[in-house]
Amino acid sequence: MSKQSSLPRGALRRAEAVLEALKARYPRPATHLVAENAWQLLVATVLAAQCTDARVNTVTPELFRRWPDAARLMQASQEELEAVIRPTGFYHSKARNLLGAARRVCEVYGGTVPARLDELITLPGVARKTANVVLFGAFGINEGLAVDTHVKRISYRLGLTAHTDPVDVEQDLMQLFPRAEWGDVNHRMVWFGRDVCHARNPRCTTCEMAGFCPRCEPPRPGRA
Repeated sequence: MSKQSSLPRGALRRAEAVLEALKARYPRPATHLVAENAWQLLVATVLAAQCTDARVNTVTPELFRRWPDAARLMQASQEELEAVIRPTGFYHSKARNLLGAARRVCEVYGGTVPARLDELITLPGVARKTANVVLFGAFGINEGLAVDTHVKRISYRLGLTAHTDPVDVEQDLMQLFPRAEWGDVNHRMVWFGRDVCHARNPRCTTCEMAGFCPRCEPPRPGRA
C-alpha cells in the first residue's frame, strides 16, 4: 500500500480549504519566539518544549545577554544555566541539552548552526520539529513541516491525518500542502490552535472551518 493511500478520505480537498482559511485568518504568519539569529532560535525552540512562547520570551533576554552565542554558552556551568531557564520547566534536561548542543556546534560545526536537517538532529535536544523550525525560521528552508502539539491536534481533528505520531503526521501533511507553504502552515496552525481550536473546549461554533471539519459534522442518518 502506498503512503498516500493511508491518507483519510477527502484529506486533499480539506487541506486546500484549510490552507485557504488559514491564509485568510493569518495573512502574515510568523513565530512568536523572539530570536535574532539561528543559534538564538534554536535555543528558544528547545526551551519552548512544554512551555509557552511568551514564557520563553521572558527568559531569553537574560540568557542571551550572558551567553550570546554557542561559544559563550559552552563555558557556562549546568547550575548557572539552570538558574536562568528554570521558569521554562524541565530545566535540568533542557540545560543539559543546550550545553551539549553548544559544544557540538562549536566543536563540529565551527560555531555556526548547520543548515541541514540531518546535521541539526545530531545536536542534543534537537529532533525533527525543532530542526524544521530552525531551518525555516533562520534559513528559509522548507525541509519538513514542524509538528507540535497544536499542529498534531488540528491535523487529526480536521481529518488531514489518521496518525498521532508526529513523524507520521508530518509525512501526511507534506503530501497535502505545497512545499513552499510548509513553514507558514506550521505558524498558522499554531496560532489557530491557540486562538480557536483549543485542546479543551474548541470554539467550533465560531470556527470558519466548521463546515468541513469532521468533528463538527452532524451524525449520519441511522447513527446514534
